[in-house]
Amino acid sequence: MATIKDIAGQAGVSTATVSRVLNYDPTLSVSDDTRKRIFEIAQQLNYRTPRERNGSGASPAATGKERYRIGLINWYTDQEELLDPYYLAIRLGVERECFQRQFDLVRVFLHSTEGSINWNGEPLDGIIAIGRFEKDDLDRFPAHLDSIVFVDSSPDDERFDSVVIDLRKSVGLVLEHLTGLGHREIGYIGGHNVVNGKRVRDERELVFGEWLKERGMYDPAFIYTGENLYSEDGYQLMRTALAAERLPSAFFIENDSMAVGALRALHEAKVKVPRDVSIISFNDIAISEFMQPPLTTVKVHMEFMGETAVELLADRLSTRREIAKKVVLPTKLTIRESTAEPMPRDRERTQLRR
Repeated sequence: MATIKDIAGQAGVSTATVSRVLNYDPTLSVSDDTRKRIFEIAQQLNYRTPRERNGSGASPAATGKERYRIGLINWYTDQEELLDPYYLAIRLGVERECFQRQFDLVRVFLHSTEGSINWNGEPLDGIIAIGRFEKDDLDRFPAHLDSIVFVDSSPDDERFDSVVIDLRKSVGLVLEHLTGLGHREIGYIGGHNVVNGKRVRDERELVFGEWLKERGMYDPAFIYTGENLYSEDGYQLMRTALAAERLPSAFFIENDSMAVGALRALHEAKVKVPRDVSIISFNDIAISEFMQPPLTTVKVHMEFMGETAVELLADRLSTRREIAKKVVLPTKLTIRESTAEPMPRDRERTQLRR
C-alpha cells in the first residue's frame, strides 16, 4: 500500500510537503509544477488517506459507490498551460477533487488533424472539458455521451453541464472602477487565440467594446490584440501602444500573465503606474499582489471552478440526471495600487516627455 513517504521519494520533496499538498494547505508555498507532480504520483500509486483506509472516508470500496473513470480534456497544450496559470489552476482543482473522490482520471487529447478526441480507448463514464469550446466543437466529442461538463464555456446549455463566470458583470465592474476614478480614455490589451486552426475572440473584448460604446467612450485606436495570452504578448502589445501617437490613461488587460509583460514594457519606457497609466487585469493569480505595483485585478476562483465541475459530473452520474445545470460562479474586483485617478492631460503630457 502506497504511503506519503513513497510519493515524496518519487516527487523529490519532503513528506511534509506531500501531506500539505494532498490536504490542500492554503498556507503552503509550492510551485504549480511540484503540486501537479505530487497529485499525479499519488494517483499513479493509488494512494489513499488514512481516513479512507480506515473505512470512514470517501473510498468507493468502503461506501459501496462506483469508481468512475473520468476523461479530462484541456483546451491548451501542457506547454501553453504553464505559460498561462489560469487553466493550470482549473485543472489542479479537477485533479484534487477527483483524487478526494477516488475517481480514475485520464488525460484525453484533442486530435487537431482529424478533429476528434483521442485516448487509449477504455470506456469513460464522463468527461470534463476545460477551455473555450463552442457549439461546432461538439462534433469532436462522443455523440452518445451526455455526461460532459464544460469549464469556462457552455456550448450547449440544454444538454451539457457547465461551470462559467459572469464575464459581462466582471468587465462591467472593471470599467465602472476605471470610470469612477475619472478615466475616459481606456485601452484594451488581449489575445485572439488560435486553437485547432480556429481563431477565438474573448468575450471580455466584446463586452469591453459594447460597454464603452454605450457611453460614447470607445476608441478603436486603443485596442491592441495579438495571437496569444502570455507575458511576452502583453509586453509586445504594450510596446506597440507606447509607440502610438496617443496613450490612454488606463488599460484593461485580458489576464494577469499579459499584465506582467505590459508592466515590464511600461517600466522600460519609464512610464509610471499608476501615475501616468492605470492598469487593471483579470484572474488574480498568485503573483498579482507581489508585482510592482501590486496589481488591481478581478479575482476568479479558478481551482473552485475545477472542483465544481467534478461535483456536477458526480451528481449527474450518480442520479442519472437528464436536465443540464449551468453554474455561474462569482468574481470579485480586488483593488490594489496599479489604478488611480488620471493626471490632468496637459500635466501628463509634460511628465511623459521627461
